[in-house]
Amino acid sequence: MKRLLVLAVLACAGGCALSAQVVDTTVCDVLKNPKSFDGKMVRIKATVSAGFDQFIVRGPDCGQPVDAIWLAYPQGTKGKAGPDAVLELQPAHNFAGKFTAPTRAAVTIEKDKEFKQFDSLLAQTHNKGAGMCLGCRRYEVSATLVGRLDGVSDATLERDASGKIVGFGGFGNMNAYPARLVLQSVSDVSPKEVDYSKSDAATKGDTQTFAGSPDLYDPVDAARKSAAAIGSAPAGIQAQKDAAAFPARGEHNGVIVLNGPGNEASEKADGMGEKDSPDGVLFNCTLNNDHLQGDAELRAYLHMGQHIEELRNPQPGDAGAPLFILESNAWAVTVSAAMGNRQRFLTLPGGYLVWDADWPAANRLSNFDDALKNYLANEALLSR
Repeated sequence: MKRLLVLAVLACAGGCALSAQVVDTTVCDVLKNPKSFDGKMVRIKATVSAGFDQFIVRGPDCGQPVDAIWLAYPQGTKGKAGPDAVLELQPAHNFAGKFTAPTRAAVTIEKDKEFKQFDSLLAQTHNKGAGMCLGCRRYEVSATLVGRLDGVSDATLERDASGKIVGFGGFGNMNAYPARLVLQSVSDVSPKEVDYSKSDAATKGDTQTFAGSPDLYDPVDAARKSAAAIGSAPAGIQAQKDAAAFPARGEHNGVIVLNGPGNEASEKADGMGEKDSPDGVLFNCTLNNDHLQGDAELRAYLHMGQHIEELRNPQPGDAGAPLFILESNAWAVTVSAAMGNRQRFLTLPGGYLVWDADWPAANRLSNFDDALKNYLANEALLSR
């Protein structure tokens, strides 16, 4: 009896010690020095949003170039919420640089009622409006999040003198986020419906058509045809390069296309890849076909292809371009594809209308530029 009592006391002490290790913090405190939180269990009250290529924990304006924490579920969670498209870089099996796979404590998600509500709300798409709305979610969710914080001092990709990638940065899309929260539990879930009323009014009456075959088709081939439709202008030439970033059927060029919500952190994905690549880097592109259907999938291919092309073959002086510029360039290609394929409208999360075929020709560039800057600043939380 005495031995059992001692074991019970020790077990309680261990549980209390584990609970005491959870650090209460804020998004801004983490982003000031992500590395100092690396490996710690944290509790953060914040707002979470999912979108085209975001799954982020947001706080007030913290004044950072990337002003959010990437959110991930533990491996095997099989949640529904997450980005529509995400590109994550990984050292290939033949990577020539120095790389040590990180060792991180495992996290187990608490799949209780509040998590299921949280995940379900963030997975719901906005479907009241007409036209194409890429990555548009119906809700953003405020909650108290507990999980393991992964942080790095610098999320910038390291390159040698020739521009070749020799070191990896942070987390999430393009490995550009200096902090990642791997979720353990969620509470105090409070949804807020995103207002799309202005863009819905502008696109009323539009109908979407699919330029490809409704049956079996090759999305890479279809994306290449979509890029060719832009024409021989510089935007069309760039789009064709972006489409060519993806391997043709049976080809392996270091770009790997996966299907799913792209919302899990895994030891395998954080470690060394199992396949070789021409430049020693794997470009893992995950597309969620539950949200990307028809022409939306083709726009996603060109968007992510621009990211691959720009990271793999940066122009002189562009190797260290911030995420704001990389996203701006990718959206320019995406809108060019919409124009070239006679699409009437394109809306981004938050209701930002970046393309309207009825805009006067003289206003198209300024209207796109204004809408995109507001989207990147207010929804993606990026700055120059």
